[in-house]
Amino acid sequence: MRNPDPSRAIPLSQVAEEGVVDDSANEPEGAPRPAAPGHHGPVHHAEVIEPGHIEPGRALALVDFSPPAASVGEKLIRMAYRMGVPGSMLSAPMGKKTRTRLLATVNNTLPGSRAAGTAIRAGHFLVHGAKTPVAQVDYAGAQRVTPPLEKVVHSFSWLTDLEACAPREQGAPVAERILTAWLQANPKPPGKPGKGPAWSVGNTGARLANWIAHAPLILSGDKALRLRTLAHITATARWLDRHVGHAEDALAEVAGWVGIVCAGLLLPDGRPRRLYGEAGLIKALGELMGDDGGVLARSPLAQMEAIALLVRLRNCYHATRRDTPPSVERVVELLVPPLLALTHGDGGLGSWQGGWAVSADDVEGLVRASGVRTRPLRDVRQWGYQRVVAQKSILQFDAAPPPMPAHARFGCASTLAFELSHGLHRLVVNCGGAASGGGLVPIRLEQGLRATAAHSTLTLDDANSTAVLIGGMIGSGVTEIAIDRKTLPQDNGSAATRLDGSHNGYATRYGLTHQRILLLRDDGTELRGEDLLLPSGRKGKRGKVGFAIRFHLGPEVDVNLTADGQGAGLSLPDGSYWQFRSGGGAEGGEVTVEDSLWVDGQGRPQATQQLVIQGMVSRGGGTFGWLLKKMN
Repeated sequence: MRNPDPSRAIPLSQVAEEGVVDDSANEPEGAPRPAAPGHHGPVHHAEVIEPGHIEPGRALALVDFSPPAASVGEKLIRMAYRMGVPGSMLSAPMGKKTRTRLLATVNNTLPGSRAAGTAIRAGHFLVHGAKTPVAQVDYAGAQRVTPPLEKVVHSFSWLTDLEACAPREQGAPVAERILTAWLQANPKPPGKPGKGPAWSVGNTGARLANWIAHAPLILSGDKALRLRTLAHITATARWLDRHVGHAEDALAEVAGWVGIVCAGLLLPDGRPRRLYGEAGLIKALGELMGDDGGVLARSPLAQMEAIALLVRLRNCYHATRRDTPPSVERVVELLVPPLLALTHGDGGLGSWQGGWAVSADDVEGLVRASGVRTRPLRDVRQWGYQRVVAQKSILQFDAAPPPMPAHARFGCASTLAFELSHGLHRLVVNCGGAASGGGLVPIRLEQGLRATAAHSTLTLDDANSTAVLIGGMIGSGVTEIAIDRKTLPQDNGSAATRLDGSHNGYATRYGLTHQRILLLRDDGTELRGEDLLLPSGRKGKRGKVGFAIRFHLGPEVDVNLTADGQGAGLSLPDGSYWQFRSGGGAEGGEVTVEDSLWVDGQGRPQATQQLVIQGMVSRGGGTFGWLLKKMN
């Protein structure tokens, strides 16, 4: 079989840009329409928008983040409650004190993990493949455990898993045993947030919402435990009232406000708290999201968590026979399309900003619970992920800076990285999974999984394009990106989508700007790429610097290098055969195979391989072409 040679083709940077056509035909036929019409540094877009079509992101306006309409009396009640007047006094100033109870039973619509629930019944917390005995967990938090386990334990998200695997009669005794141990370790709220993981605002808000949503599991047994739990629910709600403004980040603040509103709906004399919480929640949601509906953390995991929190809140509204505020429903509608933009042909998510390849079942279950029917987002802004659908192939491209430090949870230096899938199989991926560190993924790998080298893009001198700091933080690096998207006609009458992006992450240190051009044919059988290093100043620096262009391969790809060292054959389980070719060049560019790692849909590490084009490049710049083509 003759090898295609991209080095003899016209460079992508010289492809004519006239004859641009719309690329809406790349969306799969029959894709449902939107349910409603609709980071630092500038991100410049040049994207063709279909005439007469209102993109979902363009429908977001200030009205979407306005508190629910309230009468003058309700506004006064909200103000008084915010100033510290007790809710009982505002609800019934002359009446007798009401008995503490929950006013309704919430119907949970969020899916849980049967495997994790079964493990809890067997005496273990199962988090990302790692088992931890329930009896060995320090619920007071003095002996710190891994962050993923801390979140599961102290947010009580495991209640959803327990409910998914067994009827209430079998699950309630297990839940009550764990709850009793937790209450003994945390008899009352501390004076302020930060006193261990149990009392972060994010975990506390999620815990309160989960206690209320899964009340039958924890309030069905011993009367003394029931009264103690109800008293703790009330005390937790009061604690959140005072401390929700001291949340660790925007998503944690949303979780805190959700807990407050849930308590306002289900606890007696809760109307003042509900009015107070609804106003705070809408404001917090406005600070969480960009105008395209993507969370500013740019993390698909954070996107899923935000959707789940609002679905949980909606269930509480329905339990009390109230309509969810239209602004909250509108936010849910806006959150789903950006999440779907990161799905591959197998239905699972791409690995971005600390996330792993979340399984199709988990994504589908969450979207079904949201009640939103829509198609993936195309008009990206802060979300920044370009999506191209070409028959069976799906390309995802990171065309934005990493998140701002205030929003980063597991910030990754992934600018200009891409993923490519064909049908049910992933060809090129990112390692992903930094947020799962502490399960089967060793926590010492967390920082390495956030590095530029853990993504399918170019690195210079083994350095990150943006500094990766401890604690999930991001430092200096990429501050500006230019991105251009066009659909170009081809000589054979077909078309191809052209993505052209560049970033300045290496400009200060090496005087070079990285530009990446990707051209995907509309039949999905050929992805042509070109990585350019251009002098960022008027005068290039002297000397050379090492470079590496990495292509992390999917777990099912079987790779064999070609004899000339300039390419490789890639075999997929469906029998398809792809060929990768490097354009070579004076700077070197030999193709090698190295070990890699990919974190699967359950947050578990899988040994994989990566193709690497590496060599030395002049500080005056260089160009490296490559081609990935389906051969059968």
